[in-house]
Amino acid sequence: MKIYQANILFTPSPEKLEVLEHGYVVVGDDGNVVSTYSTLPVEYQGHEVINFGDRLLLPAMNDLHVHAPQYRNHGIAMDMELLPWLNTYTFPEESKYKDVAYAKRMYSRFVHDLWSVGTMRAAIFATIHPDASCLLADLLNEAGMGGLVGLVGMDRNGPDSLSNTAKEAVDGTLRLMEHTASMPLVSAIVTPRFVPSCTPQMMTALGQLAREKKLPVQSHLSENPSEIAWVAELEPESTCYGDAYLRYGMFGQTPTLMAHCCYTDGEEFELMRKNHVFAVHCPTSNCNLGSGIAPIRRFLTAGIPVALGSDISGGSGFSIFKVMQYALQMSKLQWRKSQQKEAFLSLSEAFWLATKSGGSFFGKVGSFEPGYAFDAVVVDDAALNFDNYSLPHRLERYIYLGDDRQLTHCFCQGKEIAEPKLCC
Repeated sequence: MKIYQANILFTPSPEKLEVLEHGYVVVGDDGNVVSTYSTLPVEYQGHEVINFGDRLLLPAMNDLHVHAPQYRNHGIAMDMELLPWLNTYTFPEESKYKDVAYAKRMYSRFVHDLWSVGTMRAAIFATIHPDASCLLADLLNEAGMGGLVGLVGMDRNGPDSLSNTAKEAVDGTLRLMEHTASMPLVSAIVTPRFVPSCTPQMMTALGQLAREKKLPVQSHLSENPSEIAWVAELEPESTCYGDAYLRYGMFGQTPTLMAHCCYTDGEEFELMRKNHVFAVHCPTSNCNLGSGIAPIRRFLTAGIPVALGSDISGGSGFSIFKVMQYALQMSKLQWRKSQQKEAFLSLSEAFWLATKSGGSFFGKVGSFEPGYAFDAVVVDDAALNFDNYSLPHRLERYIYLGDDRQLTHCFCQGKEIAEPKLCC
């Protein structure tokens, strides 16, 4: 058992920011939260208390959409739209991951940078390469961090160097599934890149795999108007982009993440609601690539689950704290665009998206409620807190003004996570 004392903040619900000034959290030997307290109960008196003083203790971040092989490219070519950007920069970079030595060098930096910004769990696109995908899982596992790793399926509209057959995608995912079977916090996820990259044969095979092995699914949805028009040409039997996934068994038949959803409306909106498909909001990427603004308020009002994603390298930074900032700002643009009908996000709602809502895809993750995994970060915000701000205002200032220099400790499933090693 471990007992930690600090200024504790978490969101048991979107509207409620729980605040415990100099409070306590008790963590069991299984790495799960026993409870939080304003005053330590008598039965815990005499136990060692790890006191973080006036620092903030927050649930760790969850990144529900990120492309690990695009690590080297993040922060460049932000003056292009999605499809030209993929062909000019992204596909050539991802092709390099056939070389396991290159993959090890880049993936070790990727894992390190997730850790450095307090992201303890992530849903990750790898590439078509089984060896490199298994290596990424190994690096996450060795670091003690959690993740879903997806071997990408793509057999059309891409370079030959980045194409696999339906059988290769299935076999590679099965290999990844077996490889991660003994890993407590890392597992496989079925990953068709997106409809334009996958023939009906690929989609059929991956959908069947997801259902037979009860694997989750991740892909992209309605990110860009040109992409949506392209899908309509490629899948004329589908009534909307989301229906193209549904017809192949990958739209809520098993737990499903769909990134972006900037133009989701009408039938597609209803399919997401009915099938409990997660919309992964990637506001930094949507801004950088000029894609659009996802209607997050409408999703939340309808009960469609929402999480946040950095979408490296469409997104230009790893920090989900900064993604929260963009989510708040873009919700205000959407509020104005909607003639003030779609209320913008509150601080507690944005924090809940980054923690408990996103974490729910991994199970009981993202809160300090009893039974939740103790995934946590400690923030020393003394340099930002020069005028006795309230704890909610200190959290807000860290979201807008802080960076990795103020993160002093990271925990995942109750274990403190040391700085991951860089390779080569």
